[in-house]
Amino acid sequence: MDLNLVLVLLVIGIALAFDFTNGFHDAANAIATSVSTRALTPRVALLMAAAMNVIGALLGTEVAKTIGEGIIDISVYSTSSDVTMQREGLIIVLGALLGAAAWNLVTWWFGLPSSSSHALIGGLVGAGLMASATVKWGGILTHVIIPMFASPVIGFVLGYVVMKIVMRLLANAPYHRTMRRFRLAQTVSAAAMALGHGLQDAQKTMGVIVMALVAGGYGEHHNIFDPATGDMTIPLWVKLCAAGAISLGTYSGGWRIMRTLGRRIIDLDPARGFVAETVSATILYLSAYVLHAPISTTHTITSAILGVGSTRRFSAVRWGVAGNIVGAWFLTLPAAGAVAAVMYLVVHAIVM
Repeated sequence: MDLNLVLVLLVIGIALAFDFTNGFHDAANAIATSVSTRALTPRVALLMAAAMNVIGALLGTEVAKTIGEGIIDISVYSTSSDVTMQREGLIIVLGALLGAAAWNLVTWWFGLPSSSSHALIGGLVGAGLMASATVKWGGILTHVIIPMFASPVIGFVLGYVVMKIVMRLLANAPYHRTMRRFRLAQTVSAAAMALGHGLQDAQKTMGVIVMALVAGGYGEHHNIFDPATGDMTIPLWVKLCAAGAISLGTYSGGWRIMRTLGRRIIDLDPARGFVAETVSATILYLSAYVLHAPISTTHTITSAILGVGSTRRFSAVRWGVAGNIVGAWFLTLPAAGAVAAVMYLVVHAIVM
């Protein structure tokens, strides 16, 4: 069998495995608040999140295009007729995936809700730099770095402000009846959050699979580029595979991270859980459809939880736990990049 074809299949398999780890790593993003407030049982919440992940994954492709075209330039490998050059492009993508998956497993083990998105982007940059590929720093600044800092700030501020407004409007409402209603409303907000997770995170795997097809010389065979406009398109089978993998991963659960988000940062009530999920889902949709930016669902929901929690009193938030989470955020890009660079060298030595 052609070695390049083997590498393409290997990249696709590992990409889907990464998508699976993304699902169980980030399952907490969608359901931790609903489970911690007892709006949903864990199993029902996971089933709902898995189903909404599939639907979300099929609702857009702009984030996938950003990952596939906006982080590193592999055109020099994909347009070459030299199979060795094509193989080099595949090794870059493979090293990036292995680095991202390794960092995902490390942070999952320690229960830290770090960003799978940034792990993947850091992996692409690390492997690309090691291979002397062209890194699109302008695109990374616009679509990664600025949203990386902006989305948590926006999530915190909106969570705080919206929760204050809700508290003001419902100041004289019966507490227990109001909490029951918010508990019911959380079914909708958790579903919206899960939809946004599928919309954002499954698309990133789609982008990587498309990169592998293009780097391996199979782009034309799968009609990756529209002949009329030259724009990247995502084949239906890629969408379905990515949606299925992240959905299965979500259903398998992410209990370590769920405990961190749901209870270790702050003890949430249904009203705060609803507001945090609603704010996070809104930011995810705007980022996907308006900015086409692959933002972190983890950063967004965590910052929104911090925002709504701060309305009770600032001391109610366990800032030590929050500090550990923020530390993992800053480590993710360079750490995943470093691991990916090592993985690239290892795979390169074996294959080339």
